[in-house]
Amino acid sequence: MIDTAFFPEPLVIPPRWQPLSVANGVSAIGTTPFTRILDAKSPSQGVKFSLHAQERLRSRGINLSEADLKSLAGAINSVAQKGGKESLIMQGDTAFVVSVANRTVITAMDRKCMVGSVITNIDSAAVI
Repeated sequence: MIDTAFFPEPLVIPPRWQPLSVANGVSAIGTTPFTRILDAKSPSQGVKFSLHAQERLRSRGINLSEADLKSLAGAINSVAQKGGKESLIMQGDTAFVVSVANRTVITAMDRKCMVGSVITNIDSAAVI
């Protein structure tokens, strides 16, 4: 029986992980080009409407003001913070089914269209 181990190359131990340095209270995080590009592409503001949702808004005579859009964006932010993925957002007499990750309204309904409807494939709901 052999009591020794043979390593053909020297064993290299990686250096210890070091956090990014902080100079004058300002972290180096957020200064990389990747972070700037990610922030620019981040859909943290505004709401998009799918073609289907645009057609539903038009055909059902649903008009949204700038205040309505800001309120809808705030509701999407709230749902996102709670971990929602697909949400029903009720705003007055209008209901929106929203893809939270994409910040995209999938469809919109007025009160008349909601009667007797069953909403599926949602994991959350918000009333604003």
